Amino acid sequence: MSPTLTRRLALLAQPEHHALLGGLRGIERETLRVDDHGHLASTPHPLALGSALTHPQITTDYAETLLEFITPAETDIATTIAKLDGIHRYAYSKLGQELLWSQSMPATLPAEEDIAIAWYGSSNMGMLKHVYRRGLALRYGKAMQCIAGIHYNYSLDEGLWRLLAASEPAARPLTAKAYQSDAYLATIRNFRRYSWLLMYLFGASPALQTGFLRGRPHQLDTLSDDTLYLPYATSLRMSDLGYQNDAQSGLSPHENCLDSYVAALTKAVNQPYAPYAALGTKRDGEWIQLSTNVLQIENEYYATIRPKRVIQTGERPIQALCSRGVQYIEVRCMDVDPFEPVGISLTAGRFLDTFLLYCALEHSAAITPEEGLRHTANFARTVKEGRRPGLLLDRGDAEITLQAWGQQLLAQMAPVAALLDARHGDNAHSAALAEQAAKLADSALTPSAKVLAALREHGNSFAAFGLAQSQRHAAYFRSHAPSADEHAYFDQLATASLDEQAAMEAAPRIPFDDYVAAYRASNLCHSSGECD
Repeated sequence: MSPTLTRRLALLAQPEHHALLGGLRGIERETLRVDDHGHLASTPHPLALGSALTHPQITTDYAETLLEFITPAETDIATTIAKLDGIHRYAYSKLGQELLWSQSMPATLPAEEDIAIAWYGSSNMGMLKHVYRRGLALRYGKAMQCIAGIHYNYSLDEGLWRLLAASEPAARPLTAKAYQSDAYLATIRNFRRYSWLLMYLFGASPALQTGFLRGRPHQLDTLSDDTLYLPYATSLRMSDLGYQNDAQSGLSPHENCLDSYVAALTKAVNQPYAPYAALGTKRDGEWIQLSTNVLQIENEYYATIRPKRVIQTGERPIQALCSRGVQYIEVRCMDVDPFEPVGISLTAGRFLDTFLLYCALEHSAAITPEEGLRHTANFARTVKEGRRPGLLLDRGDAEITLQAWGQQLLAQMAPVAALLDARHGDNAHSAALAEQAAKLADSALTPSAKVLAALREHGNSFAAFGLAQSQRHAAYFRSHAPSADEHAYFDQLATASLDEQAAMEAAPRIPFDDYVAAYRASNLCHSSGECD
């Protein structure tokens, strides 16, 4: 362990300090609605689930059929996953014969023109969300936008940051807000260094349906008539076959300080991109994208992790970060676990808590451009070849096997897990660590290897395996119907969300063109763009 990690762990282990019991965990789970044959559903967002625009826990992401379940933020990941389970059970009570797709990579997709973009009603806000998605279809294609994942929202108690700040006098005076933002950015830098490990341990998309590529060139192997794969891949979702785009290829927001990060995103949402400019923002009088810039809005930046701040009404994410600093981080690289009904296990959550706390407490120097390229290369190598025997990664000082480096990292995380267990009065975090160590010792225990083994049992067909798992999960949720109280709670949320959308659509509003112009003008954030 580094002296920094040793010192911080000793401080937090003192009996009078309870900050580790604070902090919040939230999960956003994406999942496609499919019919009983595993084909993309053609139905609109179920009205019984409420308004996709205003419901706080059940919405849609890109496609009309791509549901997104959002848990409340909780102090314990076990509670978070229980809440996620409740959302699934309620959703299934309203879905009829439709299923929720069990994989990150999409189900059988129709032609591009037959994939419906999510609709949020006729209000200006609803139309803004819809037109933004039209732009995504234009820029990236609809198939790519049907990929699903698990987003893990994580924060530490603000008292913990104050405790660390008081024990570590800074070289320059910092406000509490600035210290906390710097600390979260440091966490993100360590995440960049070590997130390849998450791909090995939890990547669950080594194969995909042939039709997903829409004829694009690739270097995948053929597993069967309808399935492509790579034999040692862990997460094709996170490879260049998943989220990738030429316009964003040169966009690397600096995470050495918040000012630099915000400045990079502000530039991207204001900088024209010639191929998009050639398309324009309207076609035959209809909006086709919100702008012709590198990013239409800041959320278009595809990242494995983001600094976040809960936004206020009418506020942009950039503005929230600029004015009030970082509040939490959003981990975006986790595949849906096809063997778990809710897409993520409690053990995975316990490990993520340990991993992220390690990233927060360990020393984290600024990342040079050269180092950044090395981290990107290690991540890319792991998602395509992570289970290849003897695979080497570049640690900077030398090449090292993925297994050896992974075991070193788990050893460094062990005292972090032990401290969490001491605070919670159990051994759940240490047990989660031990389970990951077993995966490093035997790659057959990884989710990606288990997926390939399961594919063999289903005729090497991604579609057949995905449908079987979706049916299995559906049977679980339908046999665990929500209680009367749960029904009443979600019914009330659905009704309230529909009423809120109706009120928005009935209220007087400015022309949509003026609304978009005002929205685009609101992204300015005055920051130096430089780190001290």
